[in-house]
Amino acid sequence: MTLRHEVTELLQGLLRLDTVNPPGNETRAATLLRSYLGRNGVACELIAKVPDRANLVARLPGGDGPSLLLMAHTDTVVADPDEWSRDPWSGDLVDGEVWGRGALDMKGHAAAAAVAFASLAREGACPPGDVVLALTADEEVGADFGMSWLTAAHADAVRVDFAVNEGGGERCVLGDDVYYLCSVAEKATSPFRLRLRGRSGHASDPHTADNALLKAGPVLEALERLRPPRTLIPEVAAFLETVVGEAPPVEVALDRARALHPLAGELVAPLLSATLSPTMIQASRQRNVIPAACVIEVDCRLLPGQQPEEIEALLRAGVPGDWDLDWILAERAGGTRSGLETPLWRALQGWVDRVEPGARLAPIVLAGFTDSHYLRRAFGTVAYGFFPLRAMAPQDAARLVHSADERIAVDDLEAGVDLFRHLATTIGA
Repeated sequence: MTLRHEVTELLQGLLRLDTVNPPGNETRAATLLRSYLGRNGVACELIAKVPDRANLVARLPGGDGPSLLLMAHTDTVVADPDEWSRDPWSGDLVDGEVWGRGALDMKGHAAAAAVAFASLAREGACPPGDVVLALTADEEVGADFGMSWLTAAHADAVRVDFAVNEGGGERCVLGDDVYYLCSVAEKATSPFRLRLRGRSGHASDPHTADNALLKAGPVLEALERLRPPRTLIPEVAAFLETVVGEAPPVEVALDRARALHPLAGELVAPLLSATLSPTMIQASRQRNVIPAACVIEVDCRLLPGQQPEEIEALLRAGVPGDWDLDWILAERAGGTRSGLETPLWRALQGWVDRVEPGARLAPIVLAGFTDSHYLRRAFGTVAYGFFPLRAMAPQDAARLVHSADERIAVDDLEAGVDLFRHLATTIGA
């Protein structure tokens, strides 16, 4: 069996397991992966905080060089079969693509990492440093069953120098040149609530009450008008230097990116400042009761290194009315970064040089959140997001993640196996 067929069959098996989180049930995937790896002579450990939420960890011993972690999560978001052209858990192979919830995010990545790891093990490979495989639970919700828990409770199992995760690898043609995106940092999620107060009353007589819900309108309008200060962080400057030849002043950075290609503009737009997105509102629980309180929940994303106090000052100056601010501290996470001049960066560029001479890596910052944060925070791990997507346009892949008809090209699965084998055998060599 070729590696191409091997990774395709493994992914199909993973996609046929419902690991929607919540509740997750990732032990289903971990058990299948343990069986596959066991057939290839790989000893695995299932590490679980609770029985149904297992993480799989395996280690391929190497020399005294730097250690490398191949990481992926096995949980997925929900899928509504009525929105799909095929069963979301079919694992169907159609026209060179494997269909199913999690194909892109990120069971395809997990399958490629497992096959690369297994193939090196059965070949008797001795990489420059230890190679660790961690296929984990609970990335989509983050309730402390996956990588966050492993780094705290089982640090020795996942303590590494370098790691490759999700968040990049798309092949992009910007202007006349080809680039492969590599995520090196991510914004911090720092959500908050604005609580507006009034006085309750019977809805049939609104004059006797003070409707807190009506106070939400001016607050929402003010939030839409807020313009957090812009700044050009080093990673975005490096991206612009790579693709447009210079890091322009922040005032024109977005225009310069858009002039090169709309995709470049889409990548840069959320990375020049913090973002504030009101997403939820709560008021009365009964139609006939005027609410005494109204709560607006806001998804706030901060640039790496930015502090919530900056946003609080902006809110105090720009949002009218009498309101209280509550930061949702339990959900604050992210905002970590890794450097660019590293052996892992050079190893990734080496793979790009081999598969497409003349193409270049381009660093990006994720507006979202990944498990790379926990490794950077706990161990100082250099963690990048990179899984090659060459067969599917970046815009198409972005549209399918967390959406209907998710699928991945077999060509990209095969490329992923090749990439992980390359990194495991060259980094630190």
